[in-house]
Amino acid sequence: MTAQDYMMQAIALARPWLGRTSPNPPVGAVLVDATGRVISTGVHRRAGTPHAEVEALSAAGDAARGATLYVTLEPCNHTGRTGPCTAAILEAGVSQVVFGAHDPNPNVAGGGARFLQERGVDVSQESESEAGQLIRFFSHQSRTGRPWVTTKTAMSLDGRTATRTGASKWISGPGARMHAHRFRAEVDAILVGVGTVLADDPALTARSPNAVHETLPVREPLRIVLDSTCRMPPVAAVARRGTLVATTARAAAANCRQLEETGCEVLVLPTSVDGTGRVDVVALLEELGRRGVLSVLVEGGAEVHGTFFDSRLVQEVHAYVAPMIIGGAAAPGAVAGRGAERIRDAFALNQLEIDPVGRDLFIRGFTREASCFQES
Repeated sequence: MTAQDYMMQAIALARPWLGRTSPNPPVGAVLVDATGRVISTGVHRRAGTPHAEVEALSAAGDAARGATLYVTLEPCNHTGRTGPCTAAILEAGVSQVVFGAHDPNPNVAGGGARFLQERGVDVSQESESEAGQLIRFFSHQSRTGRPWVTTKTAMSLDGRTATRTGASKWISGPGARMHAHRFRAEVDAILVGVGTVLADDPALTARSPNAVHETLPVREPLRIVLDSTCRMPPVAAVARRGTLVATTARAAAANCRQLEETGCEVLVLPTSVDGTGRVDVVALLEELGRRGVLSVLVEGGAEVHGTFFDSRLVQEVHAYVAPMIIGGAAAPGAVAGRGAERIRDAFALNQLEIDPVGRDLFIRGFTREASCFQES
């Protein structure tokens, strides 16, 4: 096996833990002896528990001496909830460390690798792009203070998300819906506008097993509703503990109290600078970042998507395209808002992934605002 093979194994170990380790990133480690035999593996499971390197080293015991450690993220050299991984690596006698992505925190980037090199450990880097994608949520939040934003839309071939009467169940097939629920389990928060709540009454749950490791329990993300006047009814399926209602000072106090009595948190934020009276989504993302939220999945509707795109706050796009034509000038599209004035201003997607999911097509891509995980 090559260094890339071992790193891909470490990435595969970490991927099922995406979203479960917040506010830390998912990390995987593989410890290999001089003959190429895998001695042990490790993963970081949640904040406050041992890091992947420490888990692998503990499992290996004395066999770690002289071994090579493959780890998806540069080993930390600082003390947080746990001790520095660099100290554990030195104590175990590891002779070589191969890491995937640099620590994106500008205050510590390169520190772990440099510390080990200065003490005689051979340090190199492998599969930086793949490892960078694994920690893209953490990397973006570390650099900007805001969570990574992914938009998700289910639409017909002509770009409609409902008929002219508002009927939308179901445009996408059961396979696509299950696929979407799997990604919900990987993000920290799901966001919709109050219009979606009033029209569809979604529960915003993650109902499927984890996409890679189906023995892991389903993780429910934070539910967020944009509602500038708190008009969401307290009987809505999403009106319960674990839901944050982002509103403004325009909301009636009585409406806010009703939602708080259901267990919702009501967060009053400034209004947007465009004069519409809507919630300032930049202020919302900054507050979520302060709370340690690394990723937000925006599920609509069209006006909400338009707000995020117009504000250039989107890093990743997920689209499920069904083989049907809905038609109708009054049928809503996927993204509203101002939109692009010129074609060159449109959001061109990079690193495209296009896969059939049941009868539908799943399209994923990254915007220019997602360049952080591609940087060296």
